[in-house]
Amino acid sequence: MRNELLSPAEMAEADRLTIAEGPLDGYGLMRRAGAAVAAVVLARYPAAKRVHVLCGPGNNGGDGYVVARLLQESGVEVALWVSGEPRAGSDAAFAAADCPLERRPLSAFAAEAGSLAVVALFGAGLSKPLSGDAARSVRIVTDLGLPVVAIDLPSGVSGESGAILGCAFRAAITVTFARKKPGHLLLPGREMCGEIVLADIGIGDGIIARIAPQTFENGPALWLPAFPVPAVDAHKYRRGHANVFSGGPSATGAARLSALAAARSGAGAVTVLSPANAMQVNAAHLTSIMLRKAETVADLGAFLADRRPSSFVLGPGFGVGEKARDFVHALLGAGQGQDAGIEGLVLDADGITSFRDEPETLFQAARKSGAPALVMTPHEGEFGRLFPDIADDEALSKLAKARAAAARANAVIVYKGADTVIAAPDGRAAINSNGAPWLATAGSGDVLAGIIAGLLAQGMPAFEAACAGVWIHAEAGSRFGPGLIAEDLPLAMVPVLRELTESDSVKR
Repeated sequence: MRNELLSPAEMAEADRLTIAEGPLDGYGLMRRAGAAVAAVVLARYPAAKRVHVLCGPGNNGGDGYVVARLLQESGVEVALWVSGEPRAGSDAAFAAADCPLERRPLSAFAAEAGSLAVVALFGAGLSKPLSGDAARSVRIVTDLGLPVVAIDLPSGVSGESGAILGCAFRAAITVTFARKKPGHLLLPGREMCGEIVLADIGIGDGIIARIAPQTFENGPALWLPAFPVPAVDAHKYRRGHANVFSGGPSATGAARLSALAAARSGAGAVTVLSPANAMQVNAAHLTSIMLRKAETVADLGAFLADRRPSSFVLGPGFGVGEKARDFVHALLGAGQGQDAGIEGLVLDADGITSFRDEPETLFQAARKSGAPALVMTPHEGEFGRLFPDIADDEALSKLAKARAAAARANAVIVYKGADTVIAAPDGRAAINSNGAPWLATAGSGDVLAGIIAGLLAQGMPAFEAACAGVWIHAEAGSRFGPGLIAEDLPLAMVPVLRELTESDSVKR
């Protein structure tokens, strides 16, 4: 699929397996990597009057030595700056020995306006902050405003977490190899990478499959085979029945946004479950969306028995407290499958916050055999209320935090933000990369919850439904652009959904 993301350790294993399988050795891989970077430099910056190549002592630096040699052979003026000597007998040492340029110490690094920097000091495996000469070179390049081509990752960015370790170069282009790393997509690293060029250096798909990575870049290739398309003989209830709980008379809009999004995402029937005192307000605004009173758990039980609904959204505008907890426990205890028909529950906003003082009761309910799939969609604040110890652990990346929360809660976690992470209890995770700032508007999250519930109602598995919902939501927002408000999103989804359903990859 090529949407797998490799951790630094998995990338090292991919190198090892490729070398063991032959015919390429380590230096052969390094030469291919350097050639890919040199080709990008020559194609994108043909007018650069001078190229400064900054090399560290490891394999990332070895790639840099190859780049410097190839650029010089192509007639480019190159200045080579080095920090430390490669280990004797290493692939980087071979690359350094084959590079005829004068090696200048990084401590003396100086550059001029109009030149270009190719940075190969440290790659994806960096684990400690940049300091000394490396940090000084960052300041020089930044102050001059030089364009930067980074090899693998901008030096200073963690490939594991996307964190900036001390300081980092801001690249115009980052050339990486075989597969992207989490640090290419997680903030703030993503902002430092610029355009990402993925180069094939001979690490085959079979090698990646043997590693079996569990982290992915979110996109249609990940979930399109499970995307629901109605059969020719479908009727509305065969397309699933999604349901959204409404808040009181002054807080009904969020539920209606979720309900409309569920309908647009393909659910055949959608019902707003409303307290008695909000029935008239909701009725005045609903047309194709059905309405039913759900004041108590008994009302909910009667609805479950009568209509056998498929999925639920609880939280948007609902209110925080015991009523939310009671409804959640009733739904998670209702069972899954043909008898109950509940495919999943999407818990958002007030539904999440309602469990801040007793999160373990929610997690226990989600762990019970036969419980419907639970999807939770917290932003950073809500995540911290439910998982305070995980949220406060500075040693964990956003990816690791989402994974830990999913395992603890036995739920799919959609950890929202510009770099939304979707994690499943089985360890799979996806990082979204098509988000847009236009989505930072009131009600946007309510729409997302509704999209996921609509896909769940149609039988899409929870992890795939959450990934698809996040991507569709972001794609619709990106295409709409400036001026977006939450009410625009359900209609903005239509061309996105049309393209997805017309794809040859959709299982029909």
